[in-house]
Amino acid sequence: MYAALVWKDHAVTPENLYKITDNHDGTVTAVRAGTVIQQGTNMSAANFNNMEYGILAANISAAEALRLIRGLQDKADALEGLVLTATLTNSSKYPFNGSKTTIPFGNQNERYTTDYTIIVEAQAEDGFVGDLIVSDKLLNGFKLEYTGSAKKVAVKCYVQGGR
Repeated sequence: MYAALVWKDHAVTPENLYKITDNHDGTVTAVRAGTVIQQGTNMSAANFNNMEYGILAANISAAEALRLIRGLQDKADALEGLVLTATLTNSSKYPFNGSKTTIPFGNQNERYTTDYTIIVEAQAEDGFVGDLIVSDKLLNGFKLEYTGSAKKVAVKCYVQGGR
């Protein structure tokens, strides 16, 4: 666990007071003079490294929090689902049926897995819908067909999961 260090300024009174000593070689030595009223925090590798470890720990924690948030967002998006509409047509005479149609998700709505659920509502224009059959589930869509005698069937598909 990170231990915060409270840094203190070095304070001398009066401020900016120096004692000058002549070194007799053309140089002088300036030493702070006055009374120390507060000893400043030592600027050392130990103290600076403590800051670095704290910054690193905060960055790691933030990255993990963002990863968890992204996972929760993906789950929420999957629950919200996707609604697709299509019209399936059959030009064959009953009992034959050629209504199998690909229902694409579109580039923005592709799934990450094929573990998704499809709920279909269907309305026949003329005739009967019969059974609805979902097949060939892929990341970018699935196939849907009906088995009844209708020439046209309007479908509304609710897709949940897979994200």
